[in-house]
This record gives sequence, C-alpha cells and structure tokens, in this order.
Amino acid sequence: MDKTVNLKKYIKGLEEKLLRPEVRTNPEKLNELLADEFFEYGSSGNIFSKNDCIDAVKVGGTLKMTLHNFNMHTLADDVVLATFQINDETRNRHTLRSSIWKYKNGRWQLFFHQGTITNV
Repeated sequence: MDKTVNLKKYIKGLEEKLLRPEVRTNPEKLNELLADEFFEYGSSGNIFSKNDCIDAVKVGGTLKMTLHNFNMHTLADDVVLATFQINDETRNRHTLRSSIWKYKNGRWQLFFHQGTITNV
C-alpha cells in the first residue's frame, strides 16, 4: 500500500480520535494530540489556543459527531492539510472542517483547525 494512502488513514484516525468523548474530555490525551502552538478558528467565530481547549474539557459536555468526506493534501513531507465534514447530532448542525497536522518529535500533532457551519 502506498505511503500517502497509509498516512491518509492514519490522519483520518487521529481526526476521529479527537471526536471521541474519552479523548475530548481528557486533558492528557488532548495535550498529546495538540501541538503547543495549536490554535483554532471555531465555528462559533472564536479563536482558541491549546490551553483554551484543554481548560474547556473541565466544563464542557460531550457531543455525538461523525466524520464524512475526508480528504488529505500533502503540503510538505512533514505537513498535511485534512479537509472533511462533521455531522454534529447533538447540536443538529453540519460543519466543514480543515486541519493542519505537523510531524514533530516523532509524532503527528494538530497545529491548526477551523470549523465553518454549513447547511449540508
């Protein structure tokens, strides 16, 4: 199997992991997956840092979300852009998502994420 196909499956798996309640509510697991420089342009219109996301797990609830139409674009040997859609069953909404993952210190970490609410 091609290296790009394997990486695409791996990155998709990391994105799906970030949707799981046991990861979204665990500061240690989020700390491992999010790069120290991580930032997010949220679908709420707010900008979040890694610390904001880790602090939010202490007060946030869990959401039931499913990932669809995943694609990956290689930007450099150690940087990829993931694009996909999320169906958020808890809040009854759909979002377009994009993430930049960087390979650093022997692992892939999420560097940037954006969510945009859509009708479909």
